[in-house]
Amino acid sequence: MQKFNSVDELVNTIRPVEPIYCIRPDSIKSACGWFRNSFPGNILYAVKTNPNEKVIRCISENGISRFDVASINEIKLIKRMLPKARPYYMNTVKSREHIEEAYNNYNIRDFALDTKEELQKIIEATKGAKDLTLYIRISISNEHAEIDLSQKFGALPGEALGLLRLAKAHAKKVGLSFHVGSQCMHPISYSKGIREVGNIIKKTKIIPDIINVGGGFPSIYPDLNPQPLENYMSEIKKAFDNLKLENKPELLCEPGRALVAESGSSIVKVVLRKKQKIYINDGTYGSLFDAGVLNFVLPTRMISNGRMTSKKLTSFSLYGPTCDSADFMKGPFVLPNNLKEGDYIEVGQLGAYALTFRTKFNGFYSDKIFEVHDKPIMSMYEKDSTSSYLVA
Repeated sequence: MQKFNSVDELVNTIRPVEPIYCIRPDSIKSACGWFRNSFPGNILYAVKTNPNEKVIRCISENGISRFDVASINEIKLIKRMLPKARPYYMNTVKSREHIEEAYNNYNIRDFALDTKEELQKIIEATKGAKDLTLYIRISISNEHAEIDLSQKFGALPGEALGLLRLAKAHAKKVGLSFHVGSQCMHPISYSKGIREVGNIIKKTKIIPDIINVGGGFPSIYPDLNPQPLENYMSEIKKAFDNLKLENKPELLCEPGRALVAESGSSIVKVVLRKKQKIYINDGTYGSLFDAGVLNFVLPTRMISNGRMTSKKLTSFSLYGPTCDSADFMKGPFVLPNNLKEGDYIEVGQLGAYALTFRTKFNGFYSDKIFEVHDKPIMSMYEKDSTSSYLVA
């Protein structure tokens, strides 16, 4: 992978015609270090967020050797790259064949479930194995999340009581897990989840070996400015202590977006300006899914390529290159008013899901990836003395 000191150096050196993607290993290092120093337990990287091999290797090199995987192919990826790593099969719905393959061929022993039927499937596919760690995922409110996951996953707390008892009878270890939803904007969601875990413990008299608080830890965007991550950790620690358990369970978390969002950005080229509509060579069917489908406002900046940028700023909407009118990103994306055809724009906070959701619709696809070592446009980790977050 070719390396550059900065995005500006990259653009001014190669003048790309197609959109290009940039990875910042330094950002991943900062995020991994922060979580290792701040979370009172073990950290699983959610592979689905960004399965790029450079990203995964960087996460491993920075002290995270456990991985939340959702498919047999993610298991194969991790085991091929990092044979000593420990993947956890945390998708609550898995095919019988994939459970069997994961257990027999890849030494997977950690499985999540949220129904009696899935538990039965795991028991049968592993031929009644006695070395399993089974996690009962409970459904909790996702009210503070930008993306609600509660409708698809999780057993209702009443259902979880019976599931925990059944799992305890068949597993070497049992865990209780929950997920507060993606891009959770308030730390109280974690304490509510842990309190629900506490209610299940009281009713079943079963103290789980593991409590998994899931993912959902946020990143920062122009229109989504969460509380400092320290507040999330404080809420988790306080709620965990309030359980007043004599034998403390192991704590797990599954960050994805918070570890990698800042590390990625896309460099796009302006193809046409139509007043406040900017047509670019990447879009919703490419690396900008979050901006189009989820309406996230992503940080943007015009890249200086030898000409002056206007101090006057204008709010733009972006349009991708495909023939589909849904290839549209409302924004607003605030950029210099003199933006025109041929200019380059860096779109930030794309380390999470940008590479995962790309398609080849209409033949528009670019797999050009470079390494850069400048700071991201926005950061949760790069603090200065005057504000909670550094905006580069």
